[in-house]
Amino acid sequence: MFLSSETFAASCEAPRSGTNPRTGLPYDDVLGTALDEKNWLRSWTNELYLWYDEVEDRDPAGYGVLEYFDLLVTEELTETGAPKDNFHFSLPTDQWLSQTQSGVAVGYGLQWAIIDGRPPRDVAVAYWDRENSVGLPARGTRVVSVDGVDVIWANDQASVDTLNAAFFPDSVGEQHTFTFEYANGSRETVTYTARALATDPVQYVRVIDAAMGRRVGYLLFTDHIATAESELKSAVETLAAEGIDELVLDLRYNGGGLLAIASQLAYMIAGDVPTAGRIFETLVFNDKYPETNPVTGQPLQPMPFFDTTLGFSDLPSEQPLPALNLPRVFVLTGASTCSASESIINSLRGVDLEVVQVGGTTCGKPYGFYPTDNCGTTYFSIQFQGLNDKGFGDYPAGFTPGGTGPTGVVGCGVADDFSRDLGDPAEWRLSAALNFINTGSCGGTLASASSYRSDAGGLRAGGQERDARVLKPAWQENRILEYEGWR
Repeated sequence: MFLSSETFAASCEAPRSGTNPRTGLPYDDVLGTALDEKNWLRSWTNELYLWYDEVEDRDPAGYGVLEYFDLLVTEELTETGAPKDNFHFSLPTDQWLSQTQSGVAVGYGLQWAIIDGRPPRDVAVAYWDRENSVGLPARGTRVVSVDGVDVIWANDQASVDTLNAAFFPDSVGEQHTFTFEYANGSRETVTYTARALATDPVQYVRVIDAAMGRRVGYLLFTDHIATAESELKSAVETLAAEGIDELVLDLRYNGGGLLAIASQLAYMIAGDVPTAGRIFETLVFNDKYPETNPVTGQPLQPMPFFDTTLGFSDLPSEQPLPALNLPRVFVLTGASTCSASESIINSLRGVDLEVVQVGGTTCGKPYGFYPTDNCGTTYFSIQFQGLNDKGFGDYPAGFTPGGTGPTGVVGCGVADDFSRDLGDPAEWRLSAALNFINTGSCGGTLASASSYRSDAGGLRAGGQERDARVLKPAWQENRILEYEGWR
């Protein structure tokens, strides 16, 4: 028996007081119990979870609230033997609002590439936010020890916990000591203090001259957060003014985020002609809701290609977005290209805009959710699958450059090049895209490169074709809808 989740909503063991920053009104919280919170989770999951009929119905009384939420998930596996749902998590609501609305997160201003997560472990600097890059080591610099723990060989739980605490600090003011190894073999030890830093989601916008007078725009886009709306609009306006003929969109480290931002960017790439009246993404919920969006209560309506601002950023809503009106786009991808980023690929292919994929196979997240607050915790539980204009959305193993079948995309498989900065025309993935523009094919040795770094970087991958992962908070690696109209 499942009572309506509304029966238990906002009945909290520790109700909040004051004003809800989202509504400007007092919180709805009233005094309740932890069991009320767990019963809300139980009913809410049964109502909205995409695979609700695969969740074991356990008695919530014997668990903590968050412990119980972690159990409200399918235990089924995919055909590859991987868990069917890897995307189930929660965050304190104030942390969620801070991160998504302002782009502020705790860290040092750089992102880590996990080239190999098991001993002999290999962790390096993937990139840094340009706003916070002063004094930070170059891309590709290895980390050899952290707080006295050997990064490469540590294998006991206490040492691994030390590494995780340092690489991903929780609190402003934490200090951790890193020893870096540079390409020439020299080492340096530096102590960093964790700060609250604003993420810069659009970091490089440049124009590169290619063969036959073609002008190629390059855009590095790392996070689908609210502040990206105005930055993407400005970047596209700059590239349009430069009269580019091609666009290389670098999504290799973009784990996703707000789906509406992906729709806006897809429109700005393609323009009116291929997108007018077409579907960016159709949401499919569980079988209880064939015609109604269970969150909004409205009839199911596909998300269009948004051609105006939506008020995510400091821009007012309904300002026309610029457009490049390109017939094709080159997308640089890797194992960290997830969710909303994959929607850009899938949805542009759905309206027959040519997508050329360069890099590695994407992570495979055709699912998403509406973040839902209850009693100060925001819960993320898979509620829908996204389909493009052609009704395709089955890519749980990701999109593969040069692959076969419906998830194979024309393009080149190219390893990540940690010896060069992102945006450098000689960097392997960007170089391969430029080569394709110039010659019409992958060609050369770049497409079969199996090393993660050039010889100067000093490391080889042992001939294995793997791809580094850039680990970000879970809220940056998903397809997210917010319920305020389309927000």
